[in-house]
Amino acid sequence: MDANRLIALAVFLFSGYMLLEAWDKDQHPHPKPAAVEMAKGVSTPPSVSPTGVTANSSPHAVPPSSTSSVVPGAALQKGNRVSVTTDVFHAEIDVNGGDLRRLVLLKHLAADDGSDPMVLMQDSGTPLYVVQSGLIGSGLPNHTTVFEPNAQQVKLEPGKDTAELILTAPLTNGLQASKTYIFHRGTYLIDIRWAIRNTTSTPVPGHAYYQFLRDATPPPGDPRFVSTFTGPSFYTDSTLFQKVAFGDIDKEKAKTPPQANDGWVAMLQHYFVSAFIPAPGVSREFFARKVSDTLYASGVIVDLGEIAPGSTRILDVPLYSGPQEGEKLKALAKGLDLTIDYGWLAIIAVPIWHVLAFINEWVGNWGWSIVLLTVGIKLLFFPLSAASYRSMAKMRLVAPKLQRIKELHESDTQKRNQAMMELYKTEKINPLGGCLPVVIQIPVFIALYWTLLAAVELRHAPFLGWIHDLSAQDPLYILPILMGISSFIQTKMQPPPPDPVQAKVMMIMPLAFSVMFFFFPAGLVLYWVVNNTLSILQQWAITRKIEKAAVH
Repeated sequence: MDANRLIALAVFLFSGYMLLEAWDKDQHPHPKPAAVEMAKGVSTPPSVSPTGVTANSSPHAVPPSSTSSVVPGAALQKGNRVSVTTDVFHAEIDVNGGDLRRLVLLKHLAADDGSDPMVLMQDSGTPLYVVQSGLIGSGLPNHTTVFEPNAQQVKLEPGKDTAELILTAPLTNGLQASKTYIFHRGTYLIDIRWAIRNTTSTPVPGHAYYQFLRDATPPPGDPRFVSTFTGPSFYTDSTLFQKVAFGDIDKEKAKTPPQANDGWVAMLQHYFVSAFIPAPGVSREFFARKVSDTLYASGVIVDLGEIAPGSTRILDVPLYSGPQEGEKLKALAKGLDLTIDYGWLAIIAVPIWHVLAFINEWVGNWGWSIVLLTVGIKLLFFPLSAASYRSMAKMRLVAPKLQRIKELHESDTQKRNQAMMELYKTEKINPLGGCLPVVIQIPVFIALYWTLLAAVELRHAPFLGWIHDLSAQDPLYILPILMGISSFIQTKMQPPPPDPVQAKVMMIMPLAFSVMFFFFPAGLVLYWVVNNTLSILQQWAITRKIEKAAVH
């Protein structure tokens, strides 16, 4: 196989890979979005655990259905809202259930409108995505309870590091419970604290649950040609990281970790993650289930143990809700950085990302960091590339001889191939010499694609003039056009295939390849343009040197 055919094969394989991703996305679409007003609630009896014991008494308790208080056909119940504003969040908490119903990330821009901040959670429109928590036990409040807030508006004041909202539940059966949201300056962590005081004369068992209620609508700005994951995920030391697709929940095939003393539950979408992270050493149980035609609940149940008479039990469970920034996630909880999807070539993509991030610390611009990363990759493969281009240059010199052999043995394939091999041996040419660099760069290119696709740091990151977002396609298509031109130049510099049909295909290939790149992230196309430019310069210098040597 000569270099021309291998390059065509490389383009075909990568194109096929992208088309397969697009086909998978088309064949397994996200469920159609449904308006919140049509989010059906189902009146259900108390939930039953796998052991058949009702939730109020089971040691493996299951929270009540997320819409159990909603009559069929009604929307998620809404009441008075408490507004909370910090340096990174604007949040709205409903007194109905004390749910976190709206969460705006003030330092990140919306995918569909770069002038507005990112809305991560909401209970109106699509996707519907809220955070709920409650207690399981006789007389204990849950997400259907109406709470009394200590304020109607909370702001993180200058000079303070925290802002708190306290929601108090009605006193029931001698049990007084409150839920406190604690927001911190400069972080996407929110502590959710339950305090339960037992004023009775008998001990009271209980569990606390924390859950995400979400429909399956993908977030705005989901990339083309690739299906990014939206849905719940779980982690324990024994089961490690696992995703649960909404489709598996529909089919009742969802597998969650067994009861454990470690681990977390998260809700993933492209670039962002929300995760409940209970403290290690506390018994917990995970769940994922469908609660209506359009809504899914996934979360964790934490054992409170028995609350002794006259005592107060306090439970803090942090909620992280923000961008997928690897180092910060790794510092929060073991395995939380695995929520960043680097694709099936993560073993290559992760080191590439660390190098890119290191370069950016010095450069301060992600576009120029990609340029320097490309130069570094090119230098790494320089010896292989040089061997490839020397082989191509020699092939160009013997192209007339190969054509004569083809014409001489046109009807005898065996003799033609034998004569070509003798010519290669005489001229000391390895016809496969141009193949290895291309083969090696295919996985690197795919890994870089996933690196740039997963990096929230590149989201709305500017480069030059017209490029304001390296994670989105070039709005003026300048980079894809440059990529097509550079690919065409590279094709012209390679030895022409002896087969006229193959020669025409090789000339058309750069155009077809560049059209596909019209829809790729600008950062990826930038890498390819720089790589092509460096390849052209290297190939030109080596070809010129070999042609001069041949003349003399």
